[in-house]
Amino acid sequence: MSDAMIPARDKNWFGHPRGLTILFLTEMWEMFSFFGMRALLVYYMTKHLDMGQEYSSLIYGAYAAFVYFTPVFGGMVADRWLGKRNAVMIGGATMALGHFMMASEPLFYPALATIALGNGLFLPSLASQIEGLYRDGDPRSKSAYNIYYVGVNLGAFLAPLVCGTLGETYGWHWGFAAAGFGMLISLVIYLAGARYLPPEPARGGAARAARPPLDRAARDRFALLIGIAAIVVVFRGAYEQVGNTIALWADSGVDREVAAGWTIPMTWFQALDSLIVFAFTPLLVARWARLAKRGVETPWLGKMAFGAAIVGASYLMLALVAAWCDAHGTRASWIWLVGWFVLMTTGELYILPVGLGLFGRMAPEGFRATSIATWFFAGFFGNLLAGALGTLWSQLSHAWFFTLIGAVAGMAATLLYMLGRRLGDVESHGTAGAAMALAR
Repeated sequence: MSDAMIPARDKNWFGHPRGLTILFLTEMWEMFSFFGMRALLVYYMTKHLDMGQEYSSLIYGAYAAFVYFTPVFGGMVADRWLGKRNAVMIGGATMALGHFMMASEPLFYPALATIALGNGLFLPSLASQIEGLYRDGDPRSKSAYNIYYVGVNLGAFLAPLVCGTLGETYGWHWGFAAAGFGMLISLVIYLAGARYLPPEPARGGAARAARPPLDRAARDRFALLIGIAAIVVVFRGAYEQVGNTIALWADSGVDREVAAGWTIPMTWFQALDSLIVFAFTPLLVARWARLAKRGVETPWLGKMAFGAAIVGASYLMLALVAAWCDAHGTRASWIWLVGWFVLMTTGELYILPVGLGLFGRMAPEGFRATSIATWFFAGFFGNLLAGALGTLWSQLSHAWFFTLIGAVAGMAATLLYMLGRRLGDVESHGTAGAAMALAR
């Protein structure tokens, strides 16, 4: 971004532009609402609405997929007509309405659709503003997406503890209402800090005419991003089991009793993912910075392949635990579930924030929200795959199911590694656009 487009009154907070803090807090509360509702969804369907496990897994997968489908069109609408700020405000208000609708049983399906539609405008329009906070060549921009990802996970950490506890203790509708209030807080923060955000680029026919054409280098970038997104679909088929079959296993296959008759609420385990993100993100960022100073720079796709492999290994660990429990007719200790979250989240940090940053940095000018939407679009097919895989939970033993999911993540790791090798060949043959973007 040129110096002229940086907000004139912008100063640093914690070493980064103030706008990053505003985006961080806005996304934190949006994730609080989203993950608060998600922590309750499977339990609400199976325990309150008396839906069967297979049907509830399909509904969960279809909803989660739709959440990642709508950003494709929302990003285009924001880039071409509404603008990012209007898209965030309209999308946020729509999501808040949907969360409050969840408190009414007859509105269950319309509420899910309303949340997904609002998310389509909100999600890509917020994240795509990060790159506009930094001048070209600013080294701080490399860690901006990791910091933003911490905000995502701070909201996801608080959500099961607040919404999950309210839902389990006082009634599911109280948990859904708390998620709605979280979305309203997100909107208030965004409006209050709007002056620290990058200015809106010009829109309309004249602006599109003045936009640089999509030359071969830009088309190569999009082709590469689509290839990466296709592989991430496979990865998400394994990763998105966290709120689906892993939640079911925490309820039925894990001994959650700690001491003196106190049992860990099943929704609390879903907060572990985010807690581990807080603990490990500074360590990983510091490690990558030390390696960079020594001239050792791990390729983007190499990091992502490594992360997918770790996630695959975490599921294979659960397969061994489940096999031992089945053989001895017992339930797994809650400590194993905690250990799985530690291992799985470590892998997550190598693939999800890295991939988000890759899509943000490689976007051609004027197509940043669309590019970010492409990243989230992988979640659409990934969640459909996760929902379909989830239907096998009742048909396979837990050990074989976790083995299957580990193999799915391992397949994604292999494909990312192979694409990374191929990307080296592409760069050496002069795909300048992709090479320059990856080298930034």
